[in-house]
Amino acid sequence: MFYQILANGLIAGAIYALVAAGFSLIYSTTKFVHFAHGGVIALSAYMLYLFYSLLGINFWLSAILAIISGVIIGVGIDYLVYQPLRKRRASPVIILISSVSVLLILESLNLMLFGADVKSINFLDIGSGWSIGPVIITSLQIFIVISSFVLLVTLFLFMKYSKIGKAMRAVADNKNVAEIVGISAERIYTWSFAIGSLIAGFAAVLISLEQNIEPTMGTALIIKGFTASIIGGVESVAGGVLGAFLLGLTENFGIWWLPSSYKDAIAFVILFAFLLLRPEGILGVKKNQK
Repeated sequence: MFYQILANGLIAGAIYALVAAGFSLIYSTTKFVHFAHGGVIALSAYMLYLFYSLLGINFWLSAILAIISGVIIGVGIDYLVYQPLRKRRASPVIILISSVSVLLILESLNLMLFGADVKSINFLDIGSGWSIGPVIITSLQIFIVISSFVLLVTLFLFMKYSKIGKAMRAVADNKNVAEIVGISAERIYTWSFAIGSLIAGFAAVLISLEQNIEPTMGTALIIKGFTASIIGGVESVAGGVLGAFLLGLTENFGIWWLPSSYKDAIAFVILFAFLLLRPEGILGVKKNQK
């Protein structure tokens, strides 16, 4: 039982890691909480359902179109909502409220366009699963873990070695200094939303294969992504990934002793504990208070 729960925790952590990575990437450069990121994931999932289940397009092409849709939605939110607020020098609280509003609008749009009933993407036959020692894992779960790992490694290499990745890290460290050396912060914000939303679209595809699709799924996902980011350090993409796996493991081991309905409550308890005891997260740096 221990090893099975460990495997389930790693699988959940792989999904949470994709949500947290995109969320932390956007936060690290823009310095505001983009709760609408969950809505981008949910709407991207519905785009996959639209292209594959309703229009009958090839699955892999549908997945690419869903990911592209996520990028367009994420960049569109920045262009239509956040950019005007930044130009008006809106406070972080105003931007936070706007982000929650956009999340609710996207969920209402899902409900209006696709209805309240649960949708499924019946692409892969899950089957009985593979027995690896004491652990039973399906081919879909293996695909999710490997795909998440490949994407996260690609993101790490991109951020470390590419010109855009270095510019994003520069803006994240010090926006004013970055602009002095010729880096456009607004251009980097656009890149952050594009890459973060691309990860959101990728996460939407994997989540749609593993779980059912419903209008309000974005709220639950962003809560897990936000919690993972707080655990690892909200300004660190690597910290968000670390926090995601710790959250996935804690939740699954927690319901070993508690009813499964307490799974979300476990996440909230961890969130509050870190906010009170270590708000900077595991990999975060504590800022000096004057």
